[in-house]
Amino acid sequence: MATQGRRPAGRAGKGSPVRRNKAAPAQRFPAPRPPKKTSGVVFDAPTEAEEPRTFRLGVVPGATPGKWIDAWKQRMPHVPVELVPIAVAEQREAVHELDAALVRLPLTDDSLHVITLYDEVPVVVASVESHLLAADELTIADLAGELVMVPSDDPLGPLDIPGAVAPRFAPLPVAEAIATAATGTGIVIVPMSLARLHHRKDVEHRPLADGPTSTVALAWRRERTTPDVETFIGIVRGRTSNSSR
Repeated sequence: MATQGRRPAGRAGKGSPVRRNKAAPAQRFPAPRPPKKTSGVVFDAPTEAEEPRTFRLGVVPGATPGKWIDAWKQRMPHVPVELVPIAVAEQREAVHELDAALVRLPLTDDSLHVITLYDEVPVVVASVESHLLAADELTIADLAGELVMVPSDDPLGPLDIPGAVAPRFAPLPVAEAIATAATGTGIVIVPMSLARLHHRKDVEHRPLADGPTSTVALAWRRERTTPDVETFIGIVRGRTSNSSR
């Protein structure tokens, strides 16, 4: 018969190539969608456009705002801080030109808000060869007969030291007064932070047990209690970004 020797339709013999359907329906394997673009998240970034600004903070000598500035940078990275050195004698006027300031009390000005932050122990700074350094702590009575220099930028105010000798030269700034004490000419009484700030190898200091403390405070204008000021107040008071005022 003529059909003998033919292979049945749809059956391939050995060695014959197998045809595959290369045209698979497109809807069976849809193309992957591109990932959605996401914007970076900035901690405490402003929710809407704000005018560029700087938070200007005045700082009296010896005040140490470092930990508060670090917290500000984390909480308010879009508002840089400018630290402005101010003298104690000029702090009252300086506050009015700043957003806020770390000052030393007393500070009398009804136009200012003031928050007490911490107290500093007073210390006696004297030459390393002074006999006063034999004690671990001094009292005002121990200073009788000593030449006591009162700095021109005095942060403690008048001291009543019975038997103390007044210098015959004009008052010197704290740094120069400490340098003079290093020569053995008199002593200086300042808050501990200033003794550390102006530390020298030829002077040492001892706590003055019954001396006046120096109080560091935060001050700002009453009519300028801005959101930035409120944020800084929260930082110095230890509030977190989630705390309510």
